[in-house]
Amino acid sequence: MTEKTKEICDVAVFNEDKVYRVKEMVESENILAVSEMFKALCDETRLKIAYALTQEAKLCVCDVAHIIGSSTATASHHLRHLKKLGLAKSSKEGKQVYYQLDDDHVKTLITIGLVHQKEVEKREDS
Repeated sequence: MTEKTKEICDVAVFNEDKVYRVKEMVESENILAVSEMFKALCDETRLKIAYALTQEAKLCVCDVAHIIGSSTATASHHLRHLKKLGLAKSSKEGKQVYYQLDDDHVKTLITIGLVHQKEVEKREDS
């Protein structure tokens, strides 16, 4: 038996109560919003920015540009996208615009993702 055939059911039977109840939940608008949030974080540059903002509570656009090795326009574009999705917030101080993560939930998402990846790598090395 191949590895692939071990990963599917041998019979096509499902629990109607569970399926209809859960199907309604997964088709909610909240799932779509969360999907958009994860899409934003699946972009490597935006994830780097979000991670940088877990390391420093506040960074100006120029700081972020230097951290990710881009122009300030590119950094600003990514930061605005994170802000639009509720992952970051901004404040203007004098002539500089500073960004920070919107709340601790965002920091937790990034941190848990990194911890999980380290665990996966550790298992693969074993």
